[in-house]
Amino acid sequence: MDITVKGKNIEVTEALENYIKKKLSRISRFFDRISDVQVMLSTSGSKSSGIIQKVEVTARIDGKIIRAQESTSDMYASVDLVVDKLERRIKTFKGKLMNRGRVRVSEKAEETEGVTKQEETEEALSDRIIRRKRLTITPMSVEEALLQMELLGHDFFIFINADTSEINIVYSRKEGGYGLIEVTT
Repeated sequence: MDITVKGKNIEVTEALENYIKKKLSRISRFFDRISDVQVMLSTSGSKSSGIIQKVEVTARIDGKIIRAQESTSDMYASVDLVVDKLERRIKTFKGKLMNRGRVRVSEKAEETEGVTKQEETEEALSDRIIRRKRLTITPMSVEEALLQMELLGHDFFIFINADTSEINIVYSRKEGGYGLIEVTT
């Protein structure tokens, strides 16, 4: 398992890097097919308002991505919390692999009644976009997409449905359960 530790607005000391690698070595006992782990450390805030120490961990397991992040006022505490969260997600992933096919998706998402009109100009809209991401979406089953969404800790996941070859979106519903949006072009 390759572990890469990087810092943003923080110098990664040898002691901190060794601590992180030691903590992350625990996860290999739960799952031996972890290919690599990326760790990003960052700090934000000021001394007067309090400095936030954030740790983001991304692990690749059998082509799937498992992600966790934690923030506290102490970097070592953030590392401890994020490793615990990552362990729980890996255990969930391993359990779902063993019980494959038992995950259910609620009925299709209800169709929207129409598109609301935008009164703002294109320029005003582009000012509201804070972050852009480019995605590579791959064919997979709905169950795999649900698992990937949970492992990433996201509320939704975009994928190409392996059965229909169309773009689909799975999402967590507020009432519990999941929804599936099937996009047609």
